[in-house]
Amino acid sequence: MEKYNKLAAIKQDIESHVGEMVTLKANGGRRKILVNKGIIEKTYASIFVIRLESENDTRRTVTYSYSDVLTKTVQLVYA
Repeated sequence: MEKYNKLAAIKQDIESHVGEMVTLKANGGRRKILVNKGIIEKTYASIFVIRLESENDTRRTVTYSYSDVLTKTVQLVYA
């Protein structure tokens, strides 16, 4: 039951920062850590969307679940 409360708290925290710049640290597998900057675009019931910044004006979005944040597969640092 406590797990659901933590997920709800994570979801609420991310929803309160929609539209803000974040630094995203994600586990890329095989000992790779991906670090990107982006903006939290939208939140849904079980996932959230981040639009990543890039040098060549290509819009790339990534989606992660709230459980990725809970298990520390993804870390968000708010600007």
